[in-house]
Amino acid sequence: MAGRKNGLGRGLDAFFPDRTSVVKEPARKTITKTVKTEKKSDVAEKQTNPTVAKKQTADSKTGAMIVKISSVEPNMDQPRKQFDEDALMELSESIKQYGVLHPLLVSDKKDYYEIIAGERRWRAAKLAGLTEIPVIVKEFSEQELVEISLIENIQREDLNPVEEAMAYKRLIDEFHLKQDEIAERVGKSRTAVTNAMRLLKLSEKVQQMLIDEMITAGHARAILSIADKEKQESIAMKVFDEKLSVRETEALVKRMLEPPKTAKKSKFSSAEDAIYESLEEKMKSIMGTRVQIHRKKNDKGKIEIEYYSKDELERIIDLFESIG
Repeated sequence: MAGRKNGLGRGLDAFFPDRTSVVKEPARKTITKTVKTEKKSDVAEKQTNPTVAKKQTADSKTGAMIVKISSVEPNMDQPRKQFDEDALMELSESIKQYGVLHPLLVSDKKDYYEIIAGERRWRAAKLAGLTEIPVIVKEFSEQELVEISLIENIQREDLNPVEEAMAYKRLIDEFHLKQDEIAERVGKSRTAVTNAMRLLKLSEKVQQMLIDEMITAGHARAILSIADKEKQESIAMKVFDEKLSVRETEALVKRMLEPPKTAKKSKFSSAEDAIYESLEEKMKSIMGTRVQIHRKKNDKGKIEIEYYSKDELERIIDLFESIG
């Protein structure tokens, strides 16, 4: 990992070998000509030529183009799908005061500019009421676009675990990259990429709970040991309802995966076994958890009540107190 920028493989700089010069060099004549006060003929030309309408002036300080914010649109295929509204509002307040300090990276789609990196700034700028925004135009292959979006979002820790896993999957499915190649590009270990992609084996409902932060990635990885999708959802809901820790979730899953113990030959008659099984079921329905009656000779024995978290133990104690 030595020598990697920002600790992320090649980082964004790998896509910009002349990144410093991009900012310092004068912009091309076709896009940097300062717009004069508009005449009626100019307005008419803009209405008939959308390419003219979307291009504005060059910022001499950054080398970026200043374009109408309405001419910039997000990339529908970018990995990030969710944005924190509170964080966007904070950024918009900063933009109101200082403006957009870092230009957006965009590609020229003739009729509009498509965001390659900087959608969060674009959204915040719209919230701040800006009508113009600085952009730098670059052209990349489809694979590079996915990689840039993925790297930028990982650098800012903006992706939820499912979005990150889906981005890795797209690089594999569409561009035939191997997991070690992806790991190199985003500056993560191959194991981290593999573990991230395993989350896609969860049911869609559990994935959505992870996106909605009802459970954590640690909980999700523990639940992955269960192959049955319905059982995954049942455990995930139990984790959420009872606020189980990751360790408690791992213990719960381990108990579920343990093979059933071989039943010992009963010392009692089948009629007595049926009675005690009925009593166990009755107590289970009352307690809301697993109950076992262990019988001994001379009508003695013990009752075993299982609980899976501190909250569940307190619930059982409250149940006993209410009976008393």
